[in-house]
Amino acid sequence: MQAWIDATQQQEVSSERRRPLWRGEWPTWLLIAMIHGGWLATLACWRLLGTVPATLLMIWWCAWYMSLQHELIHGHPTRWPWANRLFGFVPLAVWYPYEIYRESHLRHHDDFNLTMPALDAESTYVSPAEWAAMSRPLRALRWLNKTFWGRLAVGPALAIVSTWGGAVHRIAHGDWCDAGVWLRHLAMLAGLLWWVQSAFGVSALWYVLAISYPAQSLAMIRSYYEHRPAEDHKQRIVLNNAGFVFRLLFLNNNLHLVHHDLPSLPWYLLPRVYSARREAYNSRSGGFQINGYGELMRRYGFRPIDAPVHPRMP
Repeated sequence: MQAWIDATQQQEVSSERRRPLWRGEWPTWLLIAMIHGGWLATLACWRLLGTVPATLLMIWWCAWYMSLQHELIHGHPTRWPWANRLFGFVPLAVWYPYEIYRESHLRHHDDFNLTMPALDAESTYVSPAEWAAMSRPLRALRWLNKTFWGRLAVGPALAIVSTWGGAVHRIAHGDWCDAGVWLRHLAMLAGLLWWVQSAFGVSALWYVLAISYPAQSLAMIRSYYEHRPAEDHKQRIVLNNAGFVFRLLFLNNNLHLVHHDLPSLPWYLLPRVYSARREAYNSRSGGFQINGYGELMRRYGFRPIDAPVHPRMP
């Protein structure tokens, strides 16, 4: 059955590749223009729009930009990684260098290691040994991160501290491999924040705390319960039947099992492939299906969805 599904998928992908929609990738080009143009236009019209509406728009653009970066990493809209990088390396979302995100995310696509601490770069679980050595305040933060609203509040901080702290730790121990990437990122970020403040009157502190941090929170709604521990690695990947707004924001990556199966499939074709193989995908997910992000918010707003400690590690 599995072999039949894979063969059918590959045949379908090969067929889609011959269509002008894939070969031209005009939806992704349009997306690039909308995000960069919308980001710049909102800053240019900041006083006209007013602080609150403009800030909310900027949060959307920055969160959408992170979804675009994900598409660029997976080979869209061109076949050349260096060309795709041009549309995603500017630190509009502030926190992570594009190269660091690209390297860690591609490691995340080793499905056999999904959710495993230290092996999965995007796992939100910790090992029993790490938990045993953790202080009580940090344990409390980990439990809070397992609630929906807690994820929005402290999830970005945990991820930022982990990534930046890891970079500092490696440099302090003589590993300078990523130092150039981080220095370039910090230099571009300083230039970007200076330009935003001098040209448009939006303070650097406001951009970081009132725009970029909430944008990271909004983007992290998608990954709140995107993976779970399970014996079968395909049953670790969610199918979330999200509404239109979140499908658009996350570029259909809510159909996450389809994306992991076919990571080179453009975002606008994910629903088509899922619709064509709905029963097979629902079966392969092992029941790991959610009826939109509102369901997660209602059921797990203030209670943990599961435990921070990975249940399948010795």
